[in-house]
Amino acid sequence: MAGQSIDHAFTASDTLGAASDPTYAGALSFMRRRFSKDVSGSDVAVWGIPFDASVSNRPGTRFGPQAIRRASAIFDNDPQYPFHADLFEHLRVVDGGDCLLDYRLPERAHAAMRAQAEALLAQTGFLLTLGGDHSITFPLLQAHAARHAKLSLVHFDAHQDTWPLATDTHGRPRVDHGSFLSAALREELIDPETSIQIGIRTHAPETGGLEIVHGYEVEDLSSVAIAERIYRRTGGTNCYLTFDIDCLDVAFAPGTGTPVAGGPSSAKMLAVLHHLKNLQIVGADLVEVSPPYDHADMTAVAGATVAMYVLGILAEKKAAQAG
Repeated sequence: MAGQSIDHAFTASDTLGAASDPTYAGALSFMRRRFSKDVSGSDVAVWGIPFDASVSNRPGTRFGPQAIRRASAIFDNDPQYPFHADLFEHLRVVDGGDCLLDYRLPERAHAAMRAQAEALLAQTGFLLTLGGDHSITFPLLQAHAARHAKLSLVHFDAHQDTWPLATDTHGRPRVDHGSFLSAALREELIDPETSIQIGIRTHAPETGGLEIVHGYEVEDLSSVAIAERIYRRTGGTNCYLTFDIDCLDVAFAPGTGTPVAGGPSSAKMLAVLHHLKNLQIVGADLVEVSPPYDHADMTAVAGATVAMYVLGILAEKKAAQAG
């Protein structure tokens, strides 16, 4: 037992270095990172937004952050594939816990998400968010655009999420998980000319001007070719990456609110992510994991792996800078 510990999320004395908790025990932060509301000085802050009040089909994504953290324990101890390294040798990552929301007042939720995201971004270099339904990406884009100006969106999804914005009884735009992108375009948070969607296999009335790589194209293209499409479209600009787990076929991600058949495998999309190591990603989220519809944590493991790949990309960049 020499040199080993338990509950690394609480006992860690530094934000660098791997943990040694058993995969079946210990405090379940994301990949055993130290839990702290003080994320100052970190390269990355991971946090959760347990919100599903804007879904149009099956709820349950409020339980997503818990499930993703639990699934991430499987990554503990070993060098992470395919990065051949301890991701935390150079990359300082803190788990900042969850967004504080008043469940009685869902109409105030997006404003609370934006305010708390902006507070975290003032302390950390990168915000990796675990959702939650896809409407949370709208306040996250507001917070990131306030820091980086207009962004390019790299959007993995089965749905375009460009449905028309409805209005509430006060005439205010009502943003749900199928219209968050319409809201982002309306506020000019993203540049549609440099934004791209991957895996789309449903129809919406408008495209918003984004390039679309349809599900049938994903089936025919190699992971390298898909990554090249993303690089060409974004053109070296600052990118926000949002990954809806229903981008994956229902066979690989059954635990989601609006599953769509005919999608890619987790292996295919993870390969695409691995080829995006030179993308200028300034923020990312993983959304729509709904544990009540999952089986054997299949979807949670897929979601946790997507999030781990984002950290892997950032870790490789940090290691290269360290020489």
